[in-house]
Amino acid sequence: MRGLRGRGTDNGGDSGLSGRAGGTAAAVLAALALFSAGCSTGGSGVQDEGAAPSDTVAKATPSAAPSPDASRFTDAVDAVRLLKSDPKVSDRVKADLRPCARDSYPVDTSYGTLTGAGAPDVVVNVMTCGDAVGMGTYVYREDGKGYKNVFTAEEPSVYAAIDRGDLVVTRPVYASGDPVSEPSGEEVTTYRWAGDRFTQQYWVRNEYSRSVGEGDVLPSEAPDPADES
Repeated sequence: MRGLRGRGTDNGGDSGLSGRAGGTAAAVLAALALFSAGCSTGGSGVQDEGAAPSDTVAKATPSAAPSPDASRFTDAVDAVRLLKSDPKVSDRVKADLRPCARDSYPVDTSYGTLTGAGAPDVVVNVMTCGDAVGMGTYVYREDGKGYKNVFTAEEPSVYAAIDRGDLVVTRPVYASGDPVSEPSGEEVTTYRWAGDRFTQQYWVRNEYSRSVGEGDVLPSEAPDPADES
């Protein structure tokens, strides 16, 4: 730029004007060239196109990983056959283990993680056909060769369930004269697997009221006027 101005002044006034005009045009061209060069490098050019990497990450939705426990589930266990072949199941329960209708047995079966075995543990509840009163509850653990009985409770109305990895067993409490279908209360015991057996963790006893739902509500006694004087 300095060389362009010098040549213009040596050729007179008109040449100076044309030199200044040429210098201005050259400056504009140079600025445009620098602007274009900055855009082409992608460093800070405003014409850069394409979504920023953060936008791509935000739009990507990770695929849900399958539950590790779900892949371990196998075919349903034949609970009736398991009970009949189990020496820990009493002869009384086996004798009453008959179909209620056709091949439908009064057996509830639950699968879940209780003992940390390689396959789901199996909880089996045996009931009566008529009033569904519990007769026995059993827990079976897979040991690589088959299912092994690791818990047994045989008493009237007993029932077991799986609750967040614990075994919860409900047992009725009977007073003298209570019918089987109407216990006076219940005991709820929570067991947790420790080592090679279930150990008791929590115990709750609930006693039922006998007055609820029986008879009319007795009216409160009216105050004696003599007592108010």
